[in-house]
Formats: sequence, C-alpha cells, structure tokens
Amino acid sequence: MGALPYLDLPRVRQAQGVIALPGSKSISNRVLLLSAIAEGTTVITGLLDSDDTRVMLGALRQLGVQVSDLDAGRVTVEGVRRFPVESADLFMGNAGTAIRPLTAALALMGGDYRLSGVPRMHERPIGDLADALNALGARIDYLGQPGYPPLHIGRGEIAADAVTRVQGSVSSQFLTALLLAAPLQAGRSGKPVTIEVVGELISKPYIEITLNLMARFGVQVRRDGWSRFVIEGGAGYRSPGQIAVEGDASTASYFLALGAIGGGPLRVTGVGADSIQGDVAFADTLAHMGANVAYGPDWIEVTGVRAADGARLKAFDTDFNLIPDAAMTAAALALYADGPCRLRNIGSWRVKETDRIHAMQTELEKLGAQVESGPDWLRVIPPAQDAWRDAHIGTWDDHRMAMCFSLAAFGPAAVRILDPGCVSKTFPGYFDVYASLVSA
Repeated sequence: MGALPYLDLPRVRQAQGVIALPGSKSISNRVLLLSAIAEGTTVITGLLDSDDTRVMLGALRQLGVQVSDLDAGRVTVEGVRRFPVESADLFMGNAGTAIRPLTAALALMGGDYRLSGVPRMHERPIGDLADALNALGARIDYLGQPGYPPLHIGRGEIAADAVTRVQGSVSSQFLTALLLAAPLQAGRSGKPVTIEVVGELISKPYIEITLNLMARFGVQVRRDGWSRFVIEGGAGYRSPGQIAVEGDASTASYFLALGAIGGGPLRVTGVGADSIQGDVAFADTLAHMGANVAYGPDWIEVTGVRAADGARLKAFDTDFNLIPDAAMTAAALALYADGPCRLRNIGSWRVKETDRIHAMQTELEKLGAQVESGPDWLRVIPPAQDAWRDAHIGTWDDHRMAMCFSLAAFGPAAVRILDPGCVSKTFPGYFDVYASLVSA
C-alpha cells in the first residue's frame, strides 16, 4: 500500500474465491533462527516476505550469518552454531517474534549487543524473559525503562546445570525464546537445561509450533505437561536440509470471516486439517456462529450468510486464550451477530503491537457498536441496521486492526481505513487480495 494516508473501502455484498495464504509469520521467524544456529545448510520455501521477517533476516546478516536474498519465498541459510559477529547494534522494529528469541540466543552465547526498536517496542514487556535468562547466568541490562527494551547483552557465566523459571501469563513468546535458545547451552555444557513455567501458560498452541519445529531440527524436548520442559545435555540443532513454511493461520482468519459474512464459498490454501498452527481453530468459532466449514489436509473453506442483506451470525461467548490473534477477527465479526458477543481471556492483547482491547473498543464504537471492556475481556453489542455510523478507522500502527476492519465494508456505513500500509508487517498485499475476493 505504500504510504497512502487512508483507503476508502467500497460497500460490498459478497465474497468468494480461493486465496493461497502467505507464509506464517510465527513459523517464518522461528525457522530463520533455527536455520542460523543449526549445523548445515537449510533451504526455506514459503517464507513470509514482510516487515517482521525482514527484521530477522537483517539481524542475522548483521550477526555474520550467510543468508541468500529472499526470492519468491525461498531463502538459503548457512548455519553457524555461534554468531561470528560478537558486537552489534540491532534495530528490531516492532517485531516481537524476532527480538525475543534473538535476545535469548544472544544472551546464552554472550557478547556485546544492543537491541532496540520503534517506540512501541520499548513499551512491550521483556522483563520476564530477561529475568529468566539472568537467572541462568546471562547478563542483560536495560538501557531505558526496567523490564522493557532497549537492552544491552553482555558476557555472562551460564550455569552448567541450568534451571530457570519463566512467567507464562504475559506472552508465550518468552517460553518460546528460552526453548529455542536452550540447546545452545545444553550442547555446550553437555548438561540438561530445565525451564519451569510459573502460573498459567497462555497461547499454548504457539508453544506446540515451537516444539514441532525444534523436533524438525533434531531436538526433542522432554516435558511435564505445560509446567516443565527439559532440553537434554549435548542437544544440538541439525538442518533438515529443506523446510517448507505453512501458510499463516492468523491471516487465514480474515478470509474465512469474509466467507462467513459474504456468502462464500471462500477457500484458503496453505493451512488445513494437518496444520501445526493453533489458529486454524478459528474455523471452529465460525462454525459455532452458524457458518459451514469444510477441511482438507491443506485447505479450509467457509460458506456463510449474506450479512449485507441483513442475515446474522450467531452471537458467541468464548474463551480465546489459545488463539488471541485470530480472536481479533471474531471481535470484528461481532458487528454482524444476532446478539451481544463476549471475548474472554484476551489479556495478552494489552501488550501486543498496541493495546488491542482499548483499540478495538474505540474503533467498534465509531461504527455504532456498544462495547464494554475489562482487563482481559471485551463485550460487543452489534449496532442495529439503522444505528451504523460512517467511520474513519484508526489502525494504531497495528496490522491486525487494519485487516480486521476490512470486514466492516459489509455493513451499511462508509468505512475509511487510516494508514492501510501498516499491513506490511505481515501481509503487504492484503488489500489487493481482499479487493479481488469481494464484490458489490
């Protein structure tokens, strides 16, 4: 979208077609790091081309990893086990999936590194991860507000029999970062690394992605439920040679939602019944709302109602702890429900690209919805047909806000999306693809 200040969405009545999803952001950045610290050369296909993956690619190159130019989702990474460059200033943008695992890897290697990002990144907590790493003997200091980037990583003394604890209730990315980095220490010391989770672990499906990918690179993690994870001494990553990145299941939610309110059928390819991503469960939410959902191994298809003609989806009251990103799409769909909708257990929204609970409430109210919120919940009463209001939708520098509110074009109001280019974080071509699937 370039730097367009806004995009006016024409009112639409139907949505149908087939969309091949871009690669998963979560998988892309995990695979890039694993390939960099694994023994051997890895050819990655289906890699997402977005701001966040380019941040990770840039950081790896800066650290001395040989990475080919990204070409049509394909990139070759020469693994190094240990980064050749031991002193660097790394700018991580607003890419949580890049800064957190890199912080862990660099801390366990030791060196002289500074990690910073955009102002919002300096408001996103990282203290629980830093505490867990420092407890292992790493040396991480805050260069600004304690508990938040920017960070300085120095040379610590990592304990041979390494045991640490990490909070599970703020972000699953802290545990993911520790898990991804732990084999660096376990391989070096020959001793196991144990990670214990304090409190309730959120977003468990994202940990499943991490464990699945670690196994693809030759490291099996011993676990006691969701509370204790052990990486055996002597563990080390080995390249699988080639690895394909699944389509992005969080991104799939916007297109599946289009099928649910635009009649459909709308099919996404790249994720399906065999996906390792938890966000495919969003399709179950659509089924509970009354849409028809069909699956294949690598596709999902939704046929739904015609919301523009006044048809309504069923209201929901759902715990979205496991799929917080896709839950944002459900909040936008609440505009077309037949009664109040409640989203529960979404506290992690508060520490994402923006405070998503506050942002979602603000923008839904502009359209005429009545919205209540709490620390970890949102309740949306959809507007009556004659209560919709024209709105300029703020996107809060958050790609998911922009994509969610494209669904508002099925209502009777005029909708303008401000700063549509923020979708480049995960899907630069989103609005072009969206336009190809909808019609009046």
